[in-house]
Amino acid sequence: MDTKSLWHASADLPQHAPLEGNAEADVCVVGGGIAGLTAAYLLLREGRSVVLVDALDVGQGETGRTTAHFFPPDERYFNIEKRFGRERAALLRDSYKKATELVEEIVQREQIECDFLRLDGYLVPAPDGGADIVDREFAACERLGIAVTRLLRAPGLGWDTGPALCFHHQAQFHPLKYLGGLTRAVTRLGGRIYGSTRARDIEDTTVVTEKGRVAAKSVVVATNTPFNDRFVMHTKVAGYRSYVVGLRVPRGALQPFLLWDTGDPYYYVRLDVQKGESTHDIMIVGGADHKVGQDSHPQPRYEQIEAWTRERFPQVQEAAWRWSGEIMEPSDGVAYLGRNPADNGSVYLITGDSGNGMTHCTAGAMLVTDLIQGRSNPWTELYDPARKPLHGLGDFAMEQANTMAQYADWLKRGEAASPEQIPAGEGALVREGRKLIAVYKAPDGELTRLSAACPHLGCAVHWNADEKSWDCPCHGSRFDTKGQVLHGPSNAPLSPVEG
Repeated sequence: MDTKSLWHASADLPQHAPLEGNAEADVCVVGGGIAGLTAAYLLLREGRSVVLVDALDVGQGETGRTTAHFFPPDERYFNIEKRFGRERAALLRDSYKKATELVEEIVQREQIECDFLRLDGYLVPAPDGGADIVDREFAACERLGIAVTRLLRAPGLGWDTGPALCFHHQAQFHPLKYLGGLTRAVTRLGGRIYGSTRARDIEDTTVVTEKGRVAAKSVVVATNTPFNDRFVMHTKVAGYRSYVVGLRVPRGALQPFLLWDTGDPYYYVRLDVQKGESTHDIMIVGGADHKVGQDSHPQPRYEQIEAWTRERFPQVQEAAWRWSGEIMEPSDGVAYLGRNPADNGSVYLITGDSGNGMTHCTAGAMLVTDLIQGRSNPWTELYDPARKPLHGLGDFAMEQANTMAQYADWLKRGEAASPEQIPAGEGALVREGRKLIAVYKAPDGELTRLSAACPHLGCAVHWNADEKSWDCPCHGSRFDTKGQVLHGPSNAPLSPVEG
C-alpha cells in the first residue's frame, strides 16, 4: 500500500507554473498550505498585493497529510494554564474558537464544497490510566469558561471508553477541497501563485528563489518549519512523524465524531462520511508518533494503529489508506506565530503546529495579517516566536539532548557494509573510510550516492523505508532518493558523491 493520503486521492487542486524572472508585491508568502493560502487570502482582502511561492505546488506539503481536526490543544488546557497562566490560556481558547469560526466563514463566503462539519469531540483516557487527565482538563475548562460536558463514557461508539470529556461544537473538513477553494479565491482577488519555485533565502524582505527574486515589503514564511532561520527557531521546535490509517466501515454504522485519548503519543480518530453510491465510510485513525529520522522501518506503527482500532471498533473492515505526515512540536506546547526574531521585523513565521495544524495555521494567518496591517492583536505575546522556552524547560532540555546525541552517528559504522548488501528499492548508510554515504538502490539496481550530511546543520540523515526518503533526525529535514528537499529546514539538497 502506498502512502498517498485519502485527501490527495479525492481532490482536484489547481496547478501553477513556476516563477520566471523577478516579481514585486506588498507581501511574499512562502508556502502553499493552509497557513500560506489563508494568509494570502486575508491580506488580499485587506487590499495588499500578494505573491505566493511553493517548492512543489498548492497542497503538496503537510496540509494534505493531516487528519484535519479542529479540536482543543493536544497539550491540554490545564498544562497551558499552568505554564502560561489563566489569562493567556483564555487567549489561546479564544484563538482556537476564532480560527475555527474564520474557516467556517470562508467556507460560506466562498461557497467551498469541503465537507465542513460541526460536531462533538471526546477526550477519553488511555488504558494506562488517563482518568486523572480527563478530570484535570474538565476542571481547567470550567475555570476557562469552555463548554464541555463530563460523561461516564463517550456515547454511540460501541465500546466503554471510560470517563469522557465532550467538547461541543468542534469541526472537521476535507483539507484539500478547502485549500482548492481558497486557492481559487486568492487568484480571483489578484494573488499570484507560483509552483515548482523553491525559496532559497530571504535578503531583507526579498525572497530569493531558484527561479528569480520576489521583492516585497513583508514576507510570511509558512513552510511548516522555517527555512530562513538556520538555528534559533530550530532549538524551539522538534519534528515528529505521525501515522494514519483509513479503514472502511459500513456506511451509517457510526455517526461522525472526533475522539482523542490521553496517551503519549495519543491516538486521534474521525469519521469521513463518503458520498454518492459508496457502501462504506472511512474511519481515520492516527498516532504512533516518533521523532523524524529515528525509525528507519516504521511500517509496524501502522499495524499498531490498526490493532488499536479493531480492538475498539469491531465495525471496521479492511484498511484502505495509510499515510504519514510531519508535525512540528513546540517546546512549551504553544505554536510560534508572528515576527521572526532573527530578522528585521518584516518577516513573519507560522510554525510549531503541534497536533493542531488546522487551528494554529489559521490563527497564525490571522495574527500575521494584523501585524502586517499595523493592528494590535491580543494573541501577539502568547504566540511570540521570540519568547524564551521558560515554560517547558524539561521538554526543551530533553529535545536538545536527543538532538545532540544524533551527531554520534558520524562515529558509527555504516548500516550496510557495501551497496551490494542493500535490497533493491531501499537505502542505507555505507561507511567509506571517513565518509558516511547515503546510498539508494533503485528497483533496477542503479545506485544513487549522496553525502549523508544534512545541509542544514550537518546531522547524518537516516533512511525512511516507508516514505522512501532520507530523513534528518536532528531538525526534521527530509530529502527524496535523488537528494532533493522534501521538507525543511534545509533549503539545499544532499550533495552527490562520486562512486
